[in-house]
Amino acid sequence: MRRVLLLAVFLPLIGGLLWWYFRPRALPDYGPLYREYAYVSNGKSNTVSVLDMTPRPLPRFNVVRTIPVGINPTGVTANPRKNEIYVVNTDSNNVSIIDAERNQVSATIGVHGRPYFVDVAPDGRRAYVANSGSRNVSVIDLDRRQVVANIRVGAAPGLARVAPDGASVVVSNRSDDNLSIIDAGGGRVRATVPVCKQPEDIAILPDNSKAFIACASSGQVAAVDLKEAKLLALLDVGKTPVNLALKPDGGEIAVANFDSNNISMIETTTNEVGSSYLIGTHPARGVVSADSSRLYVSNFGSNTVAVYDIDNGKVISSLPVGDHPDALALSASEDYLLVVDAGSGDVAVIEKRQPTKLEPGEYGLLTITQVGLQPNNIAVKAFRLSKPVAPAH
Repeated sequence: MRRVLLLAVFLPLIGGLLWWYFRPRALPDYGPLYREYAYVSNGKSNTVSVLDMTPRPLPRFNVVRTIPVGINPTGVTANPRKNEIYVVNTDSNNVSIIDAERNQVSATIGVHGRPYFVDVAPDGRRAYVANSGSRNVSVIDLDRRQVVANIRVGAAPGLARVAPDGASVVVSNRSDDNLSIIDAGGGRVRATVPVCKQPEDIAILPDNSKAFIACASSGQVAAVDLKEAKLLALLDVGKTPVNLALKPDGGEIAVANFDSNNISMIETTTNEVGSSYLIGTHPARGVVSADSSRLYVSNFGSNTVAVYDIDNGKVISSLPVGDHPDALALSASEDYLLVVDAGSGDVAVIEKRQPTKLEPGEYGLLTITQVGLQPNNIAVKAFRLSKPVAPAH
């Protein structure tokens, strides 16, 4: 009798513990108005592909809309405050504004010659477009939908990067080997700083104190004091540094050295190159997780994506994707990495998994979705609709 009583007491308890351990993991309650899309600019199709990443309960990663834009779209950026996407069309010298709620072009704004890049101020009210063929930066008032200034900078500006506080805009002038620092409030160039040969990619620290500029022709990264507008150091990295991936905490920058098949890690406090690691053939782009633990690198020449453990200093996964992987983006949850394959015209989706005996790896290829011809850039926008969508009849 005593044994029966003990079993009657403990069996439900053990069953409850087993159910809790093996229960289906609850997904976040995103609500019916939540949407998450990836926008991919297709350079040779003159379109933007919209991939549905909304959890229902899992994202489908299917193309739900193909949006015609201008000629040769090369840059795409999401507004942090509005449900809008901005697409730079290099060969038609304009910017397409996409309404993310309807996934339609709501406006087209003309800029100057051969724009390649657009960045948006943190308050979402201004956009800055570097016009490589016109030696200037167009400033767009996003509320009024018009260009309010064209600020003259150096020759062949590649990028115009807005500082986190929105007070400065840093422009890399590729043919003049210098950078322009624009006072965003005054709408003028505050200073011009000589750096190194063919500067292009820019990373600005979260505290707005420094900018780091990758110089492809000299194999260097320049560290610049933004307040004093002066060069602090020229750091020797690998051959043809093309991309800077900044850790969210601002402590380190990963430099993708395209022609030496490695990455260099820069300590931003001391302005020193800490170490270099082989990563793959022709690394092109990198993105760092929000907790600064993982670096994802697209290897353009080996058709792989490397997952690099920053704390331990080693590659923990090398995953095959499509042809010539280039631009990268993480989903809002960071459970998925999207890889734009420029050569095969598709987007590979890498899934972060819970390792099991059958699938011991932490990462795996989930799916590949066809987009347009020569896709080159990607932006992810997660938001809530401003009003409910009427049900389909």
